[in-house]
Amino acid sequence: MTAKIAYDGVEVGTELPAQTFPVTRAMLVQYAGASGDFNPIHWNEKFAKEVGLPDVIAHGMFTMAEAIRVVTDWTGDPGAVVEYGVRFTKPVVVPNDDQGAVIEVSAKVAAKLDDNTVRVDLMATSAGQKVLGMSRAVVRLA
Repeated sequence: MTAKIAYDGVEVGTELPAQTFPVTRAMLVQYAGASGDFNPIHWNEKFAKEVGLPDVIAHGMFTMAEAIRVVTDWTGDPGAVVEYGVRFTKPVVVPNDDQGAVIEVSAKVAAKLDDNTVRVDLMATSAGQKVLGMSRAVVRLA
């Protein structure tokens, strides 16, 4: 675990280390089992295409969880995230090949708030498309 970040050492505009997260079909099946979300758009290519999707897509909550890892890795404490919300703007399309998909996430401190908290704005993309909009976390720092 990394050391907790001190509030007084964080300034608006501070960029968090960007990360990339691979997504494979196997990961989606594992996530379906853990979450109980067995919607076939997340594992059945034929079904996904029949309902108008380009291919199997990642669960929105999976995408959201991967993105917040940038913040929790930065703070060293997942419990420091006191609020988190996103809008789903585009799906993460996961082809059935050796590559899968990649979610690229960057983040920066957008505002200092009361009680040693900051707002962190996140940018998540996959295949050059923004997949999460209004992605923001409120983080309590030491």
